[in-house]
Amino acid sequence: MGDLSGKTAIITGAASGIGLAGVEVFVEAGARVIAGDLQDDKGKALETRFGADTVRYVHCDVTKRDEFEALFKTAEEAFGGLDILWNNAGHGGTPTGVEDLDEAGFSATVDLLLKSVFVGTKLAVPYMKKRGGGSVVNTSSISAISAGYAPITYSVCKKGVAHFSKLAAAELSKYRIRVNAILPGFIATSIFGSSLGLSREQADQMAAMIEQQGGKMQPAGRTGLPSDIAEMAAFLASDKAEFMTGGEFLVDGGMTVGPRHSWDESDAGPLLDALGISAEQAEQMRQAMLAED
Repeated sequence: MGDLSGKTAIITGAASGIGLAGVEVFVEAGARVIAGDLQDDKGKALETRFGADTVRYVHCDVTKRDEFEALFKTAEEAFGGLDILWNNAGHGGTPTGVEDLDEAGFSATVDLLLKSVFVGTKLAVPYMKKRGGGSVVNTSSISAISAGYAPITYSVCKKGVAHFSKLAAAELSKYRIRVNAILPGFIATSIFGSSLGLSREQADQMAAMIEQQGGKMQPAGRTGLPSDIAEMAAFLASDKAEFMTGGEFLVDGGMTVGPRHSWDESDAGPLLDALGISAEQAEQMRQAMLAED
């Protein structure tokens, strides 16, 4: 973890999941945090938990510019300026494919997952220029690099977030403002349950189930935790990462290293599947051929 002592950070989507872990990790690293979210009960609990001299909660819908601006004004008024912005707020996107996707659903998802990253970064620039630089961290996804991990609207937006981060890093380098994207893999959060239309309580319960059962999906052997992403964000936000900008950082437990059979010996792979041969049968055939030789 990087040292964030003396730094002020804005984290959006800060009341639960990855954002909540971000608040916890950033505070532990020495930062003061402006926590933006729509979940007022959870957000106010954060302020009570850490104290208003360390964490300030601001109700914020990142698709509404005036509410987004309030985060930056609070950072300056409460803590004297801004050093770090973590654009993290989001949801699972419109859960339909191309044929059934309506334009309103597409636009709403773009506004939340992609446009808000642009708006947040734009708003951060004048504040960070006053500080002589800063760090913007944007939450993208492994769905930005491959199909099959999320709905199309979500995936398209997360691809946009990753590429925007690279372009913004180039443009803002003259102000010593660094911009990086994190591409999380399968992380145990309530976003999956929320995407299915579950209540927040049910979505939280589903996140706990995912944490227990999801380890089989990736080489790391366990489900990703919100703290895994928060630790990376804290490092990228810190001065220890001052030589890192324009990067796309996978934090996915190895999920994207290759198809399952590349890391799981019990998986037969697509060719054997097509032939109707199990991994066990393939091994028996191999041993038989060796015996003949």
